[in-house]
Amino acid sequence: QEHYGGLNGLTITWIGDGNNVLHSIMTSAAKLGMHLHIATPKGFEPDPRITKITEQYSKEYGTKLLLTTDPLEAANGANVLVTDTWISMGQEEEKERRLKAFQGYQITMQTVRSAASNWTFLHCLPRKPDEVDDEVFYSPRSLVFQEAENRKWTI
Repeated sequence: QEHYGGLNGLTITWIGDGNNVLHSIMTSAAKLGMHLHIATPKGFEPDPRITKITEQYSKEYGTKLLLTTDPLEAANGANVLVTDTWISMGQEEEKERRLKAFQGYQITMQTVRSAASNWTFLHCLPRKPDEVDDEVFYSPRSLVFQEAENRKWTI
């Protein structure tokens, strides 16, 4: 909102694990008037109960919801691209399996080519290069450090 002046009508795209951060976005995006595109590998989808709630909110608030396994499809038309760690605390023993499953999910300049011309990038940190390449992470369109500062004030 700080960057775009409002959220209504924006498309937010999540590329990565169907984790708690995604669940928070899923339960709030439609209420804020945002369309939501989600790309997760098979077996790493968001919780089906959260998906059902999100589908209901999307209908209620007139927003679009896309669930796919294709990161490029999800990035199409995105204003905001978001990802998070692929290996959360307590999942370290799954590292090898997860890195293999998430091949092709790294956000790169190729990913953002199909995004909206005013795309931005968010990541709740800490970031690993597997999740997003340096060119996107350190680009002028990356809002990760503003996001971190804003989180500081909400905590």
